[in-house]
Amino acid sequence: MRVDGDSALGQLAVSAFRVGDALDAGIGEGRLRGPDLVRPFHGVRVRSELDPELVEAYAPLLRTGDRFSHLSAASIWGCPLPAWAEKSALHVTASPGSTRPRRVGVTGHESDGNAVTHRGLPVSDPMTTFLECSGLLRLEDLVAIGDHLILEPRRQDGADPRPYVELGALRAWLASTQSRGVRRARVAADLVRPGVESRRETRLRLLLVGAGLPEPLCGRSIHDAAGPIGWFDLTWPEWKVAAEYDGDQHRTSDEQYEKDISRFDRAAAADWRVIRVRKRGVYEERATTVRRVIEALSKNGCPNPVPNRRKPLLHTPIEIGN
Repeated sequence: MRVDGDSALGQLAVSAFRVGDALDAGIGEGRLRGPDLVRPFHGVRVRSELDPELVEAYAPLLRTGDRFSHLSAASIWGCPLPAWAEKSALHVTASPGSTRPRRVGVTGHESDGNAVTHRGLPVSDPMTTFLECSGLLRLEDLVAIGDHLILEPRRQDGADPRPYVELGALRAWLASTQSRGVRRARVAADLVRPGVESRRETRLRLLLVGAGLPEPLCGRSIHDAAGPIGWFDLTWPEWKVAAEYDGDQHRTSDEQYEKDISRFDRAAAADWRVIRVRKRGVYEERATTVRRVIEALSKNGCPNPVPNRRKPLLHTPIEIGN
């Protein structure tokens, strides 16, 4: 029976679909070779104008029980990843008893673990994702994933409730399992903190704590006599010192820039010292950043700004592009 190829394609899927399903629907091989269809994986077609993510393009090839895992799961959960990890091969884990997937552009795994559905895709649950990434990422990047997974945003999205996992539950689960990579995952989980909203905030905190400074509070609001001044990335309330990572949004958004000016002015008027740190201060000029915060703590009355000097937590060197 002759089938209208375009109409049948529209009924198959919003984005990616299996070639076998298209043939079963009566769509001819000639139509499947059309210039408007791309081939992200063997046996899959995607309409070129839709440009789905690789996980969505691969989804039609998942077998029952398969799940996206490791770095791919972290990406689906929205975790901040280094640039190289965002471009790495897909990670797919087979259900127990099944063979690992073997395809070009896919790293297959065989392991236990809990699969859940997120963004409509089968994915390792947040705790398993954290553990799976422990052998693939540097310590600071693993901590950033943990900071993201346990974050309770100031504004909740009803369609995507957070946190994805409670910090206590993550640490308790890691303490009870003996899976591969768990020792490193436990070290990272001990460094995870609530209230951290970006990967570079994580790096700034680890830089300062690794240099021996007192542990700051993360993502806290400070006040003056008139009420709340605003939220700051890292604060030492006892000495009225704050450290703030200035991302690009502070420079490119006029509205954000005006809010920051008011926030910093009010903080200064309330005798707070705010150390603003740009990208170079987290990567190339770390020693300068540490010195600035030490000086601010000392000037505001901290008797011993470096009580816990130990080996730095951050890996050296770190590329600026990461």
